[in-house]
Amino acid sequence: MPSPVTFPPDLPPHIVDDAVRAALVEDLGLAGDLTSQATLPPAATAAAAIISRERGIVAGLRLAAAAFRLIGDGIKFEPLVADGTTIKPGDVVARVSGPARLVLSAERTALNFLTHLCGIATLTAAFVEAIAGTGAKITDTRKTLPGLRALEKYAVRCGGGSNHRFGLGDAVLIKDNHIAVAGGVTQVLAAAKANLGHLVAVEIEVDTLDQFEEALAAGAKIVLLDNMDVALLKRAVAINAGRAVLEASGGVKLDRVRAIAETGVDYISTSQITAAAPPLDLGLDIEIRT
Repeated sequence: MPSPVTFPPDLPPHIVDDAVRAALVEDLGLAGDLTSQATLPPAATAAAAIISRERGIVAGLRLAAAAFRLIGDGIKFEPLVADGTTIKPGDVVARVSGPARLVLSAERTALNFLTHLCGIATLTAAFVEAIAGTGAKITDTRKTLPGLRALEKYAVRCGGGSNHRFGLGDAVLIKDNHIAVAGGVTQVLAAAKANLGHLVAVEIEVDTLDQFEEALAAGAKIVLLDNMDVALLKRAVAINAGRAVLEASGGVKLDRVRAIAETGVDYISTSQITAAAPPLDLGLDIEIRT
């Protein structure tokens, strides 16, 4: 059987520009870059290199490029690697040149996006590597910084992970509070089936094996096994016998993700890769030209 065709991750251009414009407005305020305006002559030019200080995965180069493009005319941004590339300390990620005032005014916005998204891609790659060969896939959650969800989920893809739903309108995820209000697992699944179109995916979260068996009996096709230990996950996989797609979630950390994957679940979702990823250490080293 031929391998499935895979494509590199991408971001819609309007999302990139909207995010970067908002960040530049936040940083420049009403007066612009007072430091650069007060200390650098208008005609001064500069060349710079964005350099990695540690090993990691690149993500966010288009946002960095947009920061230098949208700050003003005359800046050249040259990426030297692609998003998804592994880099090591000392590697040059990109080069920038042009009017010195503009280069320095956009520097922090560009690096903020890059360091944050590279950090997410790097931690995601560590999770993906930890479960290699198990058949399970790492996926993210909706625990993202407000306004940055599309960017953070893009970084997850750069790190080799997969995306869960992007928002409440993508798919149905019935959680414990929905079950409580609706009156039970069987009732809530029946209500979902009666009120949704045939193209809408439905996943239900369960906390116990009793709930899990009830969900299967009610026809659930995707089940999230929430906060179950490895022993319970193994029992759930055996009970399932391939009937539903299984996702493990809750308390997923890097040091135990391999054990979770080896239970036989299909997906492992974790907020760690977006909500707890440390920024990758990148810096912009500049050489002033007169």
